[in-house]
Amino acid sequence: MLLYERLAGELRGQIARGAMRAGERLPSIRQLAHGHGLSAATAVQACLQLEREGLVVARPRSGYYVRAAVPLPPAAKPMRRRTPGAVSNPALQDVLDMLARSDVLPLHSATPSPALLPQAALTAALGRSLRHHPAAVLDYASPQGLPALRRQIARRYAQLGADVSPEEIVITAGAMEGISLALRTLTAPGDVVLVETPTYHGILQAVAALRLKVLEVPNLVGQGIDVARLDLLLQQNRVRAAVLVPNFNNPLGSVTSDVAKQALLASCARHGTVVIEDDVYGDLAWSGERPSPLRRWDTRGNVIGCGSFSKSLSPGLRLGWMAAGAWTDALVRAKYCSTVGAASLPQLAMADYLQKHDLERHLRRLRRALADNAQRLHEAIARHWPAGTRASEPRGGLSLWLQLPQGGDGEDLFAAALEQGIGTSPGVLFSSRGDYRDCLRLSCGMPWDARLEQALKKLGQLAARQLA
Repeated sequence: MLLYERLAGELRGQIARGAMRAGERLPSIRQLAHGHGLSAATAVQACLQLEREGLVVARPRSGYYVRAAVPLPPAAKPMRRRTPGAVSNPALQDVLDMLARSDVLPLHSATPSPALLPQAALTAALGRSLRHHPAAVLDYASPQGLPALRRQIARRYAQLGADVSPEEIVITAGAMEGISLALRTLTAPGDVVLVETPTYHGILQAVAALRLKVLEVPNLVGQGIDVARLDLLLQQNRVRAAVLVPNFNNPLGSVTSDVAKQALLASCARHGTVVIEDDVYGDLAWSGERPSPLRRWDTRGNVIGCGSFSKSLSPGLRLGWMAAGAWTDALVRAKYCSTVGAASLPQLAMADYLQKHDLERHLRRLRRALADNAQRLHEAIARHWPAGTRASEPRGGLSLWLQLPQGGDGEDLFAAALEQGIGTSPGVLFSSRGDYRDCLRLSCGMPWDARLEQALKKLGQLAARQLA
């Protein structure tokens, strides 16, 4: 313990015991220094520490005084009101509450573990950005985003065979903000929006929050979006927008073929339906053969592409983007009205990282790790879970989709697992109608270890107990 910390501790104790009461003056700096055999500078540091803690207050030319204690409100749960238009699913609130807990093994989280990400390189990029651009770091960024980062994203699209200009890239706080802004720009309350089933529950919440009507098109295990069904739904309904995840759908991990992608684009263009593409998992093809985004075949300007660095480089930096095309100006205005602009420091650091490092080299390591994790999850499920449990076999992404044997309930298993400190995602979250009650999603984003093995064993025991 440093000398000033020791002195601060002694004064803190006197205040706590009531030896010095609210409004009383502390001994002067000279008295503190002399009485404890310390320098005046050390005594000043001790008082400054107590001031930072809110225990004392400085009065000009008078000294430090004990501050009156302000009691905190009782630790009661806040009242929760139902939001009009929100999806009525109690399990969602349970999942949101779980995200705030640090004591839960995050098998519910479709993000890669920090251990699989380039932490040292990103930390260095953040440091360089702080040193080289101190004024820019503290200032607002433009609503559209940092030009250097937009150029890097456009270059990535070019490598994938898609013609995207840096001038149409809009930086967002993750892909979900891009999807929400696109929906807000394209639709009005009461419009019909097409989504996949199953699909990520965040998409369903964004649609519901805008009071839009949901139309579900099946995403088939191992096949992707059911294009024939999609075309039929568009013939029968006036659909303003479609939010689609053709590459490694969350939660199934299915990929829609190139032929089917082109067919669905033609169908949407024919029926006047704008496609909002969620391509956050596209870079996570375990084989290394990255599937193309829809923008590669968009010849009619009918796709708004949404992506993110959250699944490949850093969830915490909260950086995503829209390839906005003809809607660029409208979406920049929407971004400005939403959050003015994305934070400056993450943008500067990400642009720095992408300029100085080989992204593909990192992605190769990440893909191999995810494929290995998924294989180990499959093996543990086969060892420990009840006979008849079915698991998807994706070729990329971060999720495994499980179906329990007859009589199994994913929501009940979620609750029982949470009591054991294990996070899962119940299947009912992934449909607007509450389907998939016998399913759940697990993440393969964590490196395999003994703790994971034990967690899978415990989940299997809970599932067996439920069936019994």
